[in-house]
Amino acid sequence: QVQLVESGGGLVQPGGSLRLSCAASGFTFSGYAMSWYRQAPGKGRELVATITSAASTNYADSVKGRFTISRDNAKNTMYLQMNSLKPEDTAVYYCSFQGFLTRYWGQGTQVAVSS
Repeated sequence: QVQLVESGGGLVQPGGSLRLSCAASGFTFSGYAMSWYRQAPGKGRELVATITSAASTNYADSVKGRFTISRDNAKNTMYLQMNSLKPEDTAVYYCSFQGFLTRYWGQGTQVAVSS
């Protein structure tokens, strides 16, 4: 069955960096656009970045120039390189894709940015 497993979250100081990974299985990873979402405490889930099957990318204005989304189809893995992190980036980060009838989600990985 479809599985999305995020990793790489943690506690980092403002200005620091983290790289999140999303390991995918159970579907043809290379054929789907993949996205990172995040949900901060007390807020709704927000789209952070998307990478298409052709590796075109889109970013939320709040992360443009700081975050980079990428994918390795040989490894069935998507990444989110996060630089110049800010306290407002604190959230649970989820990887996701839209299947035929269902949007699939991973379990999330916590990112906390604090001094």
